[in-house]
Amino acid sequence: MPSDLRGPALLALSDGSIFRGKRLGAETDTVGLVVFNTSMTGYEEMLTDPSYGGQILIPTYPLIGNYGINLKDAESRQIQVKGFVVRSDCDEPSHPLSEMTVHEYLEQNGIPGISGVDTRAITRRIRSTGVMMGAIVQGDDPDAATATLDAAQWYGDQNWVDEVATKEEFEWHGDGTSGTRPAEELIIRSNRAGVEYTADKDERPLRIAVIDFGVKWNILRSMMARNCEVKVFPADATAAEVKTYNPDGIVLSPGPGDPAVLDGPVETIRELSNLASGDGSNAIPTLGICLGHQLVARALGADTFMLHFGHRGGNQPVQDLRTGRVYVTAHNHGYAVDPDKLPKRPGVKVTHINLNDNTVEGLVDETHGIMTIQFHSEASPGPHDSEMIFDQFVAAVKNRATNK
Repeated sequence: MPSDLRGPALLALSDGSIFRGKRLGAETDTVGLVVFNTSMTGYEEMLTDPSYGGQILIPTYPLIGNYGINLKDAESRQIQVKGFVVRSDCDEPSHPLSEMTVHEYLEQNGIPGISGVDTRAITRRIRSTGVMMGAIVQGDDPDAATATLDAAQWYGDQNWVDEVATKEEFEWHGDGTSGTRPAEELIIRSNRAGVEYTADKDERPLRIAVIDFGVKWNILRSMMARNCEVKVFPADATAAEVKTYNPDGIVLSPGPGDPAVLDGPVETIRELSNLASGDGSNAIPTLGICLGHQLVARALGADTFMLHFGHRGGNQPVQDLRTGRVYVTAHNHGYAVDPDKLPKRPGVKVTHINLNDNTVEGLVDETHGIMTIQFHSEASPGPHDSEMIFDQFVAAVKNRATNK
């Protein structure tokens, strides 16, 4: 349905501001934390990224939907955002792989949105005031929108991981994108460092256990491209349950929400990494990504805090402190690690920082075989500057497996 034939809708923010537009997607109401993403492409990956659980997403790029929806670009089985706010949505996408419009995609998934609002003004307000709760309401009654918002629970008080993560463990065998150009390019990029991941006939693939706090499929694809078998475990899996898989390495996935409410996973990480015993002799090599990075920091004894408006987009400069090299990276997070609370002991150090605000972007604990990144090396559609993080992790896993 073209936007000019859809009914009115409102976006109400918790600072009292009201923005009027047209309905986009499902004809229903929603409440969530209002955040913005500065990427110019990748709206389908944004919509299906589980790290947006509980959030109303605003792309700052004004025209959304011009290349339509291709379901092979999804990062999970469904749309994960609570709502979608755009300046203008395209009714007639132009791309040979397009299957539907953004409006149709949202409608099929039962997710409401609003089109025709000044997304730049909303973004400037969030940058100034900080992230805030918002409500998308059908119709043109600001009192109803405000009442819906007033009844909502604060985003940080809820465990959003429970909404987006798997409930049952499963083996990953792909998602039907094998043979597509993006999948083939991923395999090519995985060998750029001169490492050939095609296994010898007598060499078994590495077993990687992924603990799902809101995993993106491109993380699983990235592991498979490096000749790894992948098994995904629920967020509440115990260390004993993960160990029954006898993994060579562990990936702690990204996900939504405040890491401070996830005490159970923190204890699991401590046990899997031998952090309680201290010597690291039985630690399983671990890679933490985004929320996984924050949970590792908590397991090490650090605290986390909520950022003023978060980092969400594909243009964040991150410096590797070990080499001095700067990478352009993708981000999607609203919390960060407090560097002052990290343990002062050999082997634990900050490896990466964000050059915009000096927040912690990476950690290592050499004794316990842990490496973490706050950014997204698996970012799709990109940038791909830092995909070598997966190469480094696989090399560490292979080294530990060989020397067992």
